Amino acid sequence: MAKVTIRMLMTALSVVAVLAAPTAVAEDLKLSNKWRVQVSETARSDGTIVFRVTPKDGQPVDVTIAIKDGRGENNIASDIAKSFKATLDKDTFHAETDDGEDVLLKKRKGPDFELKLVESSVKATRISVEKE
Repeated sequence: MAKVTIRMLMTALSVVAVLAAPTAVAEDLKLSNKWRVQVSETARSDGTIVFRVTPKDGQPVDVTIAIKDGRGENNIASDIAKSFKATLDKDTFHAETDDGEDVLLKKRKGPDFELKLVESSVKATRISVEKE
């Protein structure tokens, strides 16, 4: 009879977890080729907004934007678009403002992707993310 140690069991469980994780993540992604970020209201505190961009079968990239108290919705949208442009691959993604207070993030090439708001510590400003 083979002797199984705790170390062997933990190693086997780790391998199973690593192999199963990409499939679970890929199945949970809400994918699109274009996303709209809507910004509403003026910031009533300093803070940060964090988005996560995850291409299908790719690695997630977090985009963090620092916002100052009193910043208007159009300027916040501009800050978000500039941060997408600075952080994400320019050959793969295109970011632009739309109607002043909205941001469009589109793929140029490659797989569809998920865009989600991870967190915002900015008071009063509302952020919504929708597929286009």
